Amino acid sequence: MPSTHPTPSRRVLPALLAGLLTLALAACAGGAPQRPAQARAWAEAEQMIVVTTAGWDVDHGLLRRFERAPGAGARWTQVGEAAPVMLGRTGSAWGLGLHPQAASGPTKREGDGRAPAGVFALGTAFGYAQTAATRLPYRAMTASDYCIDVPASPLYNRIVDAREVGEAALAGSTEPMRRDLHANGDPRYRLGFVIEHNREARPGAGSCIFAHLTRRAGEPTAGCTAMADAVMEQTLAWLDPARRPVFVLLPDAEYRRLQAGWGLPALAAAR
Repeated sequence: MPSTHPTPSRRVLPALLAGLLTLALAACAGGAPQRPAQARAWAEAEQMIVVTTAGWDVDHGLLRRFERAPGAGARWTQVGEAAPVMLGRTGSAWGLGLHPQAASGPTKREGDGRAPAGVFALGTAFGYAQTAATRLPYRAMTASDYCIDVPASPLYNRIVDAREVGEAALAGSTEPMRRDLHANGDPRYRLGFVIEHNREARPGAGSCIFAHLTRRAGEPTAGCTAMADAVMEQTLAWLDPARRPVFVLLPDAEYRRLQAGWGLPALAAAR
């Protein structure tokens, strides 16, 4: 039976071949075409917390805050001075956030002692007091609030109230949110906020990632970002959900490699 499709003209075939050749050359030059800058999930962010470290296996770094005016092309301006922070006891590793999947480098896993690297949305602020000086949504924690760090749990990577989900749902969890009541007066969660790593709660990919207070100077964390009380208070007072803030954590070399393509602020030397 003869074909019902028209035969391409002699002018169409060369154009098709040229298009295919262009795609092949682009793939050879650098893989799939990059998403345009405006397609970045954080393209409209007007506030950015940036944490950088000397390498993947380093447990400390510097925190800087940046802001910019609305609109395309607005430049980032640093707010205040860089501040020291402590990270996971074994450093950092690529997490699951707003950024594209990484091709190289370590990957965050539950219990690995690494802080998630990448670009992340911010979640709820939390603390021991009934209120806090922040425009972020705030949750006052109680003795029955836990973050579930059990990968097999249907509540994995969620902060829950035992009075609502039942005591049995807490089985195996090691993250009481009132550490002052459950861990000998531990002040680390007196004030903090959620870093939205692994929003989809992929089992074993890491859970309960926060920015919180340091307990002792120089003490690393299990995978969070810890800072002095004054730095946390300044940061929470500055953050404004209407300005779509994001949290960025990267080793220095990765930051330099990605800075232009990801639209990240240029970093001046720490003052």
